[in-house]
Amino acid sequence: MILALDVGNTNVTIGVFAGDVLVTAWRLRTDREQTADEWGIKLRQLLTLAGYRLEAFRGMVIASVVPPVDQPLTEMCQRYFNSQPLFLSVDLDLGIGIDIDHPREAGADRLANAAAEHYGFPCVVVDLGTAINFDVVSADRKFIGGIICPGIGMATTGLYQKTARLPLVDFREPARLIGRNTVDCIQSGLYHSVLGAIDGILERLLVELGPSTKVVATGGQASLIVNGSKFIKLADPDLTLKGLLLTWQKNQ
Repeated sequence: MILALDVGNTNVTIGVFAGDVLVTAWRLRTDREQTADEWGIKLRQLLTLAGYRLEAFRGMVIASVVPPVDQPLTEMCQRYFNSQPLFLSVDLDLGIGIDIDHPREAGADRLANAAAEHYGFPCVVVDLGTAINFDVVSADRKFIGGIICPGIGMATTGLYQKTARLPLVDFREPARLIGRNTVDCIQSGLYHSVLGAIDGILERLLVELGPSTKVVATGGQASLIVNGSKFIKLADPDLTLKGLLLTWQKNQ
């Protein structure tokens, strides 16, 4: 079994793979202050409660965009799993080429998305995390960059923090376009502004990349966006984890 960790600025997504199948996944809040032992205890509790034995895991692969947690995670893996974690980077065999100006600036999560081969190429992965990333892989299997936008959480909290009377609301698909109360108005505005921005960018990307381009959304709110998007027809919330597994397999 393989343990895959996608460490983002807001959440850590943890996946358990048995062969090529993702059998269990958890999402935790990213804590930059956790020690190696705190990480180990938390993971051991999750795995034990789910019926897994730590010695059953053959390896751990990590995509991290939060450098302060890298060393504690390394020590945790060594101490609790008796192995060295594989951190995703451009130095590994990703199964794709890297054709951007500064390869080492590319986030590990974006590389994992690009490395996932499940939908073919050319492909655009719309990753709805702390930021909204558009990760582009060309027809000749090269990661050629993309677009980075403010995320849904930024818009939600920014509207709340910068106004005197507007409440903090959940991001969800509204029942109607025109809100009849303040909460409905905010939810409609957030949803349609995010959806409009995503579809507007994709419309331009598809002109440049061609109509055969696959578009897939990933991240916690992927299914909400697919419901209303003109261009996204596929949602795969676990795509980043799947890209991590493929990278681990290619580098054994």
